[in-house]
Amino acid sequence: MLNIRIERTASPKEKPKKGEKLSFGHIFTDHMFVMNYTEGKGWHDPRIVPFEKISLSPAAMVFHYGQEMFEGLKAYRDDKGNAYLFRPDMNAKRANDSNDRLCIPRIPEEDFVQAVKEVVNVDRDWIPTDPGTSLYIRPFIIATDEFLGVAPSKTYLFIIILSPSGAYYESGLAPVGIWIEDEYVRAVKGGIGFAKTGGNYAASLIAQVKAHDGGFSQVLWLDGVHRKYIEEVGAMNIFFKIKGKILTPMLNGSILPGVTRNSVLQLARHWGMDVEERRISVDELLDAAHDGTLEEVFGTGTAAVVSPVGKLRFKDEIINIGNGGIGEVTQKLYDTITGIQWGKLDDPFGWRVTL
Repeated sequence: MLNIRIERTASPKEKPKKGEKLSFGHIFTDHMFVMNYTEGKGWHDPRIVPFEKISLSPAAMVFHYGQEMFEGLKAYRDDKGNAYLFRPDMNAKRANDSNDRLCIPRIPEEDFVQAVKEVVNVDRDWIPTDPGTSLYIRPFIIATDEFLGVAPSKTYLFIIILSPSGAYYESGLAPVGIWIEDEYVRAVKGGIGFAKTGGNYAASLIAQVKAHDGGFSQVLWLDGVHRKYIEEVGAMNIFFKIKGKILTPMLNGSILPGVTRNSVLQLARHWGMDVEERRISVDELLDAAHDGTLEEVFGTGTAAVVSPVGKLRFKDEIINIGNGGIGEVTQKLYDTITGIQWGKLDDPFGWRVTL
């Protein structure tokens, strides 16, 4: 168990007012968690301190070789003031999977969860309560050695920052448009596609710009070898309802194992739905759209939770999904997961962790 030192700010910031519109990831709370790693000593000096700028050498390895990982989860508060996390143990496990791939020292999962709980409790009053809002939690690790050489760093910083946020997409739960990318690729099996690391997102930016310029919200990636199999959206895993069956690409080493993805699969199977995790080609998707059997498309992720997709673009074709509204299964999944997260529904899976 970590012995966390707490230093509270002497200059608390003004919190967002109830009813104030919150964007995503722009406002930060009063405090942050910080812990150091030194080779031979391990992780040490865990502390919660006022949110502040960090000082790093221009030679810090994170700037030059991208050795870093990050996670994302949320805290919620119900009408009675109770606060919850959603499946933080899965974030802790995934963090270590990323750490292993990136040669970053592992953090004991119980220490990861404890750090998240304690910094959120210090800034508990920052958890918003308006519908659709939450406290976004961003844990991350950066390599800090002053060394211009390609090798694992010997020193690191583990930091957790908090941001009261509204919907990830400005449109809220309105269906979004997805651009199926046919020029660039993001990841391949054997690479780092499954890891939560900045390099994956840097590689996605050029296609994201193309999509935005074309009037679409996000990019849907195809596999990097055959350039024909559906993988994931830039900020979400992707699901399709075809002929009543729920389909999603199987995890193959180039797709992020999303916490919300896992929750959707468990829920759908709990409800007795026919669910498949397998390879899905873009041709199969187009055929289903053309013969009318593509009934719903939705993305899943911590930030957006469940996001309906209203249209897809592939090359010169625009595919409209259903009637352009929110599908029945998509709405049920969103209502159920957010209901569990906000303490409004029973939690038969033990996903909700009380703070």
